[in-house]
Amino acid sequence: MKHVLLLSLAGGALASFTGNINYFSPSLHHPELGVSIRKVAARTYAKSPWDPSALNFTHGVASGDPYEDSVILWTRIAPSSDNDRSNVTVSGHVDLYSHEVDDFVKASKAPVCVEWKISTEKDLKSVADSGTAYTSSDVDFTVKVEAKKLKPFTTYYYRFSVCNSNNTSPLGRTKTIPAEDGKASTPIKLAVYSCSNYPFGFFNAYGNTVRKDSVDYVIHLGDYIYEYKNGDYGWGNSYGRVPQPDNEIHTLYDYRKRIAQYRTDLDLYASHQQFPWIPVWDDHEVADNTWKAGSAHLNNSEDSFLAAGGISVDQRKMNAVRAYFEWMPIRQVDMDDNLRIWRSFRFGDLFDLVMLDTRQYDRSVTDLYWNTHYVGEVSDEASRSLMGPRQEQWFYRTLRESSRRGTAWRVVGNQIIFSRMDEAGSFNYDSWDGYLANRNRTFANLYEHKINNTVFLAGDSHASWVSDLVWLGEHEYDAATGAGSVGVEFAGSAVSSPSPVGQNVSLATANSYSAVLVGSNRELQWQDLYYRGYFELSIGYDALNASFFGVPSTKTRNGYEISLTNFTVLAGENRLHRSVANAQAESGSLKGGKILGSNLTHDTASGEWFVFKG
Repeated sequence: MKHVLLLSLAGGALASFTGNINYFSPSLHHPELGVSIRKVAARTYAKSPWDPSALNFTHGVASGDPYEDSVILWTRIAPSSDNDRSNVTVSGHVDLYSHEVDDFVKASKAPVCVEWKISTEKDLKSVADSGTAYTSSDVDFTVKVEAKKLKPFTTYYYRFSVCNSNNTSPLGRTKTIPAEDGKASTPIKLAVYSCSNYPFGFFNAYGNTVRKDSVDYVIHLGDYIYEYKNGDYGWGNSYGRVPQPDNEIHTLYDYRKRIAQYRTDLDLYASHQQFPWIPVWDDHEVADNTWKAGSAHLNNSEDSFLAAGGISVDQRKMNAVRAYFEWMPIRQVDMDDNLRIWRSFRFGDLFDLVMLDTRQYDRSVTDLYWNTHYVGEVSDEASRSLMGPRQEQWFYRTLRESSRRGTAWRVVGNQIIFSRMDEAGSFNYDSWDGYLANRNRTFANLYEHKINNTVFLAGDSHASWVSDLVWLGEHEYDAATGAGSVGVEFAGSAVSSPSPVGQNVSLATANSYSAVLVGSNRELQWQDLYYRGYFELSIGYDALNASFFGVPSTKTRNGYEISLTNFTVLAGENRLHRSVANAQAESGSLKGGKILGSNLTHDTASGEWFVFKG
């Protein structure tokens, strides 16, 4: 009789269970990444065993992947920050009544009921959409719902609460994008981030846009987490930021715990609470230098399998991807596809944002450190692709269709540097330089179809780069005027990951390296190796403006930043707008411009940074 009651309750509540997107698999090709909703619903008690006051919104709220009429909302409601039952399997209501299962396990596997609502008003009195959803340890107590029936380009506020209680989450803020066929009433502002490494310091850059309230949306280009153990990459004990678990992560529990720890950084917490995010992964969300059949530290061999504790390449990737989808406010845009994250967003007729996956989806073998010479030799082979044929064709078609519709700009978010990077005669084969044919096919699509106003965004390199986009060897190019360029690339530094020339490099040494790089690459207009930070884009119909910001220190949590430099791209010019007489930057090397030097000074006694007024 007890089982009948539970099944009846579960059947009636199934709609609320399906409201939590995280119970579904990120891909129909991999159903094992999903959770049986019927089995979870069967664990519903007539009266919840959870005391609402014992449950906590452990990591605040987040929103993301905004459409013109909907947005994804996220939270986590749990008895503790750590889900120590995330790898426990209790299948269905039969096991719950087994004498071998203790009461603690029964209670810990019971679903938690949450309600949510969204409104244009902070007091949430006028509700635009609302609903009920369940979560449980099966999905690390995360909740992800889609709020619908929303108006285009409108700011909304939202909140979650434990059902039938006064236990509420923090108030979140989000924003829809303009209607597909509509106009943007004002320039749209984006903050662009990448590469946040917890043991290398505090995520101050995330908080600076919150403190300024300077953007509408956040774009994250990957390396949201790092998979290493402490000491292998970063010394977290120096900052009280030892990565957890303190081992190289492989299991589902490992990836969940690592993301959860990163989300305790107060500036990342605040950014998710205040802005809708549009993220994509790079390699470290899974492992260093990933490709479709392995990574730098794990490949499909017996030795590798044993060294990873019995975790295969495919299983590790499944674990990483499932944890990522649980914790990030992201949609699965094509359930018939194979772990697809590449997708696009139409911001009215102002710009199309195209988010690529040049790491995980279908990438040909990359530089794994022991095969550098081989990858260099085959870098120009036509069969090599960063994204696989299906994504490639989708990418080129999306750019052409965007141009034909008359959309003003095309903004391409990808992980790695698209432009050539001649590093004094050597090249980084883990970037587009290792996939020359793929880059040439992209250039051919832009030049042959006369696709104007294309701007590439990149992260990954832990440095800042600004270049004209040029198909060198195929088209003439004037570095002084930009004539011959087909677009522009803005690549940002890391939130906290170290400079490629050293964590403790001096400003003078870093700038001398930058001067060599700018001198070795005709199309490279500015390069900075010293500052951690981010950049903002302000996109209007007539011009796109980029502003780069540097964070002087990640050793303490602080709100300091330096305005490094600004660039403008005028609509129709397809190159950086030249104003060499007035060009200047705070750091790095600027072609035809002036480097000013830092305007902050460091007080060694207090460890604080101050604006230098002298």
